[in-house]
Amino acid sequence: MSKQLSISAKLALTLTLGMAAQAFAGQVYTREEAIKIALENSSDIKTAEEDLKTANSQVDAGYGNAYPSVDLSATVTRIFGLNDVDPKATPITDAMTGMANSMPDPPSAYDNVLAGGVDKLLSSAMSQAYRWQSSVDLSVSQVLYAAGRVGTGIEIAKTYKKLQEVTLENTKATVRYNVESAFNQLLYLDSAVAIMEASIQLTQTNLEFVQQSVASGFATEMDLIRTQLVLDGLKSDLEKLKKSQILARNALLNTMGLGYDSEVSFTGELLDPNGGHPYPDTSMASVQKRRKELVMLEASENMLSKNVDIERGGFKPTIVAGGKIGYSNKQNEFYKWDAPKWSKLTKAVFLNLTMNLFNGMKTQESVTQAKSKLRSTQIQKEAALRGFRLQIESCANTLEDAVQQLEIQKRQVDLATKNYDLTEAAYKLGRETQLNLMNANMSLRSTKLNYLEAVLNWNNAYISLLQATGEY
Repeated sequence: MSKQLSISAKLALTLTLGMAAQAFAGQVYTREEAIKIALENSSDIKTAEEDLKTANSQVDAGYGNAYPSVDLSATVTRIFGLNDVDPKATPITDAMTGMANSMPDPPSAYDNVLAGGVDKLLSSAMSQAYRWQSSVDLSVSQVLYAAGRVGTGIEIAKTYKKLQEVTLENTKATVRYNVESAFNQLLYLDSAVAIMEASIQLTQTNLEFVQQSVASGFATEMDLIRTQLVLDGLKSDLEKLKKSQILARNALLNTMGLGYDSEVSFTGELLDPNGGHPYPDTSMASVQKRRKELVMLEASENMLSKNVDIERGGFKPTIVAGGKIGYSNKQNEFYKWDAPKWSKLTKAVFLNLTMNLFNGMKTQESVTQAKSKLRSTQIQKEAALRGFRLQIESCANTLEDAVQQLEIQKRQVDLATKNYDLTEAAYKLGRETQLNLMNANMSLRSTKLNYLEAVLNWNNAYISLLQATGEY
């Protein structure tokens, strides 16, 4: 196929490929404006944007796993069924003092020291029976080794972010394609309505001529009836086209994310097949780089491959280092607090090693499942490559057929126009029948509509090939 898609001969007829000129009081949108509004309103795009925000957050969360974790814990406990504790009580010393008078020998200094020591031990033991017990702990922990799971998790998050970026781009391209397709359909129907109205006007002129001919005796009543029937049929077809036109406009508004509005209109043109539009690059090496679906599958493959490594990390140990400082307070009343002293704070450092020895084959099965998901994505990627190749071949054939049909329909319009002009001139001279004139008119209208449809088919085939090659 030629690299420049064009029709060599110039179309020798007046045929509007853009919107039929109409007066509207409401908003008028161009093709680019319709695409812009659709990109702003599309729920699919908004969903993809939120997914991208989630992906960005997951990258930050992944880096958070590599940083130290600082935790603050505070606990207040109320124990019931306990009596007040007197921290200054000295029951042993008091007892020994009370018995001193009845003892043959008074207590020695050693006995007094011993009694004081026992009192301290009792006081320490009784302090555990305070009704209100509170504690505040501040701890810091840092993962030293996790079998690469932290770094791999960050890489997975980055890959997922790239996947969502490509998904967003692909969603935008799909919305743009849908708007253009709907816009082209509306252009075709508007132009078809214009052609139908022109044909009705021409038939109306023929009807007036036939009426004059009947009055002059140059035509029969049957000629008048035939012309009237043709005119009625054209008007009926025009009403059907206008209904299809309204449905197509509403479909475009829906694609744009707007409500139905009878005052809204659109203006634009179909792509001109004679415009020398470049033929898309169909080489598979280039297609593989441009097709966003394939980029998405490659990103998924990369992400799932790293996930296998994470699951394998379940067989390896995790080492965490940390430290802790704590304060505890015990009182008979909840509002009483001792001033914290550094010497009385709990201080500790730790090095923790955790390694699972057996979990019912859970880790092994997780690895198996991760490998299966990876292989499934690889199979999808291989199938996508074959599908892309077939899609490109199909779209290329459709575009080639559309170019051939344009040439054929152009010649048909030229011949139908020439046939109608000759038949009309001969009819006015009385050398041709009114029936042949009506047939020539219907043939001209039909060939114009066929040509217009061929232009629409070429437009749709061209953007479809652009989409298939990833150039859209």
